[in-house]
Amino acid sequence: MSKILIIEDEAAIRRVLSKILAEESDSYKIEEAEDGQQGIEKIKNDDFDLVLCDIKMPKMDGVEVLEAIKKIKPEIPFVMISGHGDLETAVQTMRLGAFDYISKPPDLNRLLNTVRNALDRKTLVVENKMLKKKVSKNYEMIGSSEPINLIKDIIEKVAPTDARVLITGPNGTGKELVAHWLHEKSERNAAPFIEVNCAAIPSELIESELFGHVKGAFTSAVKDRAGKFEAADKGTIFLDEIGDMSLPAQAKVLRALQENMIQRVGAEKDIKVDVRVIAATNKDLKKEIEEGRFREDLYHRLAVILIKVPALNDRRDDIPELISHFSDKIAGEQGTSRKQFSDSAVKLLQEYDWTGNIRELRNVVERLIILGGSEISENDVKLFASK
Repeated sequence: MSKILIIEDEAAIRRVLSKILAEESDSYKIEEAEDGQQGIEKIKNDDFDLVLCDIKMPKMDGVEVLEAIKKIKPEIPFVMISGHGDLETAVQTMRLGAFDYISKPPDLNRLLNTVRNALDRKTLVVENKMLKKKVSKNYEMIGSSEPINLIKDIIEKVAPTDARVLITGPNGTGKELVAHWLHEKSERNAAPFIEVNCAAIPSELIESELFGHVKGAFTSAVKDRAGKFEAADKGTIFLDEIGDMSLPAQAKVLRALQENMIQRVGAEKDIKVDVRVIAATNKDLKKEIEEGRFREDLYHRLAVILIKVPALNDRRDDIPELISHFSDKIAGEQGTSRKQFSDSAVKLLQEYDWTGNIRELRNVVERLIILGGSEISENDVKLFASK
């Protein structure tokens, strides 16, 4: 059933609209409100798929109703009902987010087409939101321990915003998975997700890599080249191991965050970019600041939201789930049957000191699957997973 609310102060027009819609489809459930205030209360307390709203009403006009509802339930399409003298205002409501407007007295075909199109649009918006909440299987965060559930809760709250996030934690804990989750659950997930490993790029090349360069900027600059910030426009840039970035590059990143502007190496022209920045590091940035290797102002720009990813030793309860996940994944990659791990084998792996974290566990699981028996036993673990 599609729930439609008619907000109209003239009872005769409400009756006509309700009758037309009811005769069009028995899948329409129609409710009425006699003024704007009553309409807002109904929308606050119930879910509607479409609102037909008169513009000129006592107490509160249709423009005010539209503005109020767009703040709390922006996904609801509004079709404005306008008299001849209201056409200019009706056009204005389109700029405020109304789906369309129909004139009084309503033309039957025009009304029904508008209603059908508005309901189709609402369905697409809802489906799109549901898709955005799904994260690619490649970037699942496996585990249900308290530390991991806390991170998942933070992601759900932070991802839809454009807040910058700094992810900290030891190597191999899955900081890049957190970054992917933040992007895929955001409103930017249809745009690029650009990863930059700051530790893997020589310091003399990092500025060119991030911001691009113009021809002749340096010896090997044989043509203009866009950088990672431009490539990530409208999307997300993930600055991994940002603690290894040089101070000159940090200064340019700071400017990009402050002004949403970048400048290619060797150029004088500024380029506007719309990029969400997520950064990660395994270093203690506060210590790096004290020792003069990291800019304090950049730290505060990046660390709007802090997410600390725990070491595997601090989330041992997740190891059985991780072993199962890696077993499935490795079997799929190798085209073999999935091997089971005995309870005693899993328990022994839970007791290990995982200095390499999730990355090390994944390697050990793969080694056991290749070298172990048809079921991975405690003895297999002692033989092939010894530290």
